[in-house]
Amino acid sequence: MKIRISGLGNDTYIDNFDGDFKEIGLEDPFFGKYKTMVVLEKFDDQIILEVSSDIISRMICDRCGMEFKKKIESQYKMVYLLRNVKNSNEELDFNYLAPNTNQIDIKNDVRDYLLLAIPMKKLCKDDCKGLCYKCGSNLNNGDCDCNFDEIDDRWKALLDLKKNLNTN
Repeated sequence: MKIRISGLGNDTYIDNFDGDFKEIGLEDPFFGKYKTMVVLEKFDDQIILEVSSDIISRMICDRCGMEFKKKIESQYKMVYLLRNVKNSNEELDFNYLAPNTNQIDIKNDVRDYLLLAIPMKKLCKDDCKGLCYKCGSNLNNGDCDCNFDEIDDRWKALLDLKKNLNTN
């Protein structure tokens, strides 16, 4: 996924990429094709890239254990300065390119940002009810027949304490 930058004038350019997920080094849970849109702004001494990508992934719900498909989307902005040498007094992080650079390869960045976009908590839907802690049935498919009125003997002492506090 290389973007040609040689010969570009100061302007805004848009480029689209798509291809098989393996082309950019992705593996399971990703599958199918990725899509990436790049907005490149070229100035005399810098290039600003705004990159947005998406791909479909297969996941297992953390609450109910069901497999589901989810669209993973990532967006990032990268600034490239066209200089040979870093100024030691600059505090901001930039990528530096030699002024005679012909192209920028964003394949690794796209892959890394898509991996970072995988959610920490994977849910098939926001209101997933999960599994019954007694029988293990999926509560998204309906209520189970478990009796929740029974109290575990280990908690009776706490219930007695609660009743005593409420009566005082």
